[in-house]
Amino acid sequence: MHGLYLITNDDPIQLLLEKLQLALATGHIVILQYRRKKIAKADQPLEVEQIKILCEKYQVPFVINDDLSLAEQFGLGVHLGQSDGEITDAIQRLPQGVIIGRTCLNSLELAEKAIAEGASYVAFGAIYVTSTKPEAGNVGIEVIQQARQKFDVPICAIGGLTVENSQMVIDAGASLCAVISDILGRTTAEIPVRVNAWAKLFA
Repeated sequence: MHGLYLITNDDPIQLLLEKLQLALATGHIVILQYRRKKIAKADQPLEVEQIKILCEKYQVPFVINDDLSLAEQFGLGVHLGQSDGEITDAIQRLPQGVIIGRTCLNSLELAEKAIAEGASYVAFGAIYVTSTKPEAGNVGIEVIQQARQKFDVPICAIGGLTVENSQMVIDAGASLCAVISDILGRTTAEIPVRVNAWAKLFA
């Protein structure tokens, strides 16, 4: 797990599918996460089904944000916030080998606990100020450096990351950079160019 970790936005589903197709076709997305907070729960399974087909086509691991039941329904991986259930529960309920990630905010202690429980990766952030989660605060890159020295699992950085501000985050030890708006906030024409620019950072 090394590279660009793409998280879905709240675009209308047809536009989102078009953008995801363009991003995944580059071959440079290493994980895709389904995160659609504004979509009714009843409509989410149909969306997941459509995106799962795309992920299978391009052989990109697909994880569900914060919803263990939905992940279980489709046999997918999951990314859990601190209040979204236990990793041990996810390991019992999901197929062996799927990705299970954990939000650790800016806490090495939370990361240590997650890794002990079996997390595939640990995520720290928001690295920079972000419009997606303004309440998350700005933790900077020091926690990434400390986590890299301490842990063997992939370290995921999230929050306000762009091509322009992320080289130092990767150099600090982030194996994954989780991004929404720097890819999906752009026009369809810009998306492949932007993903390729990200790939160069990880080269």
